[in-house]
Amino acid sequence: MKSTIKILLLLTVCLTCYSNLSQAQDVQQYSLEQLTDSALRHNHTLVIEEWRIKEKQAKIKEDEIKRGPSATLTGNYLHSFNLGEITIPANTLGPSNPGTDRSFTVGNRNNSTIGMVVYQPITQQPKIKTGLEVDKTDVKLTEKEKFKASLQIKQATEQLYYLTLIAQKRLEEAEAQLELDKSKLNDVENALLAGKTITTDKVGLQANIADQEQNILKLNIQVQDYIGDLITVTGINATSLKLQEIEPTIQSLNSLDDYQNAAKSSNADLQIAELNKSKAVLGIKASRQSNLPEFGFIGGYAHQYGNAISPANNPFVGVNLKWNLQDFFSNKQITRQRQFQLKQAEENIVNTKQQVSNDVEKAYRKINEAKALIAVTQKAFTYRKEELKIQEDKQAAGLNMKTDLLLTKSLLAKSEADMYSSQLSYLMAISDLKVLTGQY
Repeated sequence: MKSTIKILLLLTVCLTCYSNLSQAQDVQQYSLEQLTDSALRHNHTLVIEEWRIKEKQAKIKEDEIKRGPSATLTGNYLHSFNLGEITIPANTLGPSNPGTDRSFTVGNRNNSTIGMVVYQPITQQPKIKTGLEVDKTDVKLTEKEKFKASLQIKQATEQLYYLTLIAQKRLEEAEAQLELDKSKLNDVENALLAGKTITTDKVGLQANIADQEQNILKLNIQVQDYIGDLITVTGINATSLKLQEIEPTIQSLNSLDDYQNAAKSSNADLQIAELNKSKAVLGIKASRQSNLPEFGFIGGYAHQYGNAISPANNPFVGVNLKWNLQDFFSNKQITRQRQFQLKQAEENIVNTKQQVSNDVEKAYRKINEAKALIAVTQKAFTYRKEELKIQEDKQAAGLNMKTDLLLTKSLLAKSEADMYSSQLSYLMAISDLKVLTGQY
């Protein structure tokens, strides 16, 4: 019986280990570059924007067709139950109908016609051309919106990546602090047994341990939330991700004026604002072109059967003129509306320029602040590493307590987390500057 229980316990342990190993193998390690590439390939927002571009391009082809002649086929069939008659009074035609009236049935009970009319617009050509320019502007707008969305997705991926790594470092710091508090509690419990301390010290340490456990739980939840958001943004088919740690490097910066000039020419929001202004200008042009009367050439062919009076075959050509005088007055109001849209677009450009300029300056300032913070945190980290080495030497020589070593390790973990956070904050500020200047 005992041997059976031992075998069952051994199998359970083996299965648990195998399960844990399988789960560990399922969690693939990803670099920032891999995550970014996946986001740009699979993100649903970019896929939607790509379909929008195709939709706008199809609209251009549709409007190009309108420049050519339009052909309309017509056909009908009628069956008449009553036919008309023509009566010629007697002697009207001379010897042909002497003495009596003569009646003739007009038409045929079965009547059919078939024909085609071709119309070539002439005066509408300028308006159609302007409409095509609007369509092309819409394509450019959608392409810029897709470009902006791609920048935002790359930035969101980077920021989630950095925030996850920062949270993981903070988690390591909290775990080191928890280990220190547990060691202190153990020392206090030993001192209590020896009567060298009081119960309140133990209660305070227990409270600290509970706080650290709560903090670790919150950080674990935060890390899982960030990883879940990364999976959503990148479209990776996985339940969890393991991120490769990075070694942040400080980059050389150009002058603030260089970035301001780059933003003026490459910022996605500014380019979209300029295209909206161009679209408003084209709208005014189109509304003025609508004042022209509609004039064009018309031609066609008709064939009919059943009407003896009309010819069976009738080719024809001509011109067509249509001018709705009411449009002349309503177009003035349409023009005014589009002029107001132009004013809005111009005001939006001014506002966007100011906003982008402020954001570039803010990002540039954050970068310099982060660089200064990195220098300070690196110095603190270096000193903590040296302190840890001293404490380890003392521990080996029996000159300090275990809590002294754990305290130094906890402080080292905190300084490392602070340094890592400042480095990643620097990279996030660089990311902001790249988005603003369109340099991704």
